[in-house]
Amino acid sequence: MRMRKKPNLIPRLEACGGSVITDARERKGRWRELMPEAEELHLELGCGKGRFTVGTAQAHPETLFIAVERVPDAMVIAAERARELGLTNVFFIDADAAEVREYFAPGEVDRIYINFCDPWPGARYAKRRLTHPGFLLRYREVLRAGGEIHFKTDNHDLFEWSLFQFPKAGFVLGQVTRDLHAGGPVGVMTDYEEKFYRLGTPINRCVGTMGELPGPLPAA
Repeated sequence: MRMRKKPNLIPRLEACGGSVITDARERKGRWRELMPEAEELHLELGCGKGRFTVGTAQAHPETLFIAVERVPDAMVIAAERARELGLTNVFFIDADAAEVREYFAPGEVDRIYINFCDPWPGARYAKRRLTHPGFLLRYREVLRAGGEIHFKTDNHDLFEWSLFQFPKAGFVLGQVTRDLHAGGPVGVMTDYEEKFYRLGTPINRCVGTMGELPGPLPAA
């Protein structure tokens, strides 16, 4: 369901102050100026209402978090959550994951989170999936050597398909699980994740660590 347009969106975004970045392209290669003492820079693609973003940033004050979200009506809720907690290590940008190279310099990002992205069912839509090799190769360009992609989804088909895509783009898979919360909640959940966890829906997760490219990409 599409989120209803908020008539007070602009003043709410403005009230979040500097945590909502409006000159993101100009910050390419300079994101750490926002937090010079940061040990790492983590990027989340599609933060939604920001429960995972804010909870993870709160748990890791030594890390700089940049959250990308294409829906401003969702992003404002995330930014407000960060403001209410007084967090200074998390920032939000209205951007498209497909344009990640326009916002971040080579090697600038240490870790990328992809949580519950659109599965785009059907073979003809495969190239739109955020774990398609076309996207994974773009992420490689902004990740440092040995950087990681943390991927979570409730969609079994998307997960199984994605496990074959990561190696094609030179990512070594680890921490693969098809029922992350089998023994109880693990880590910070998204709003969506908690909903389906309570319904008993298994959550899939894996970590891809950037290694060497295996050679020319085979046909998708």
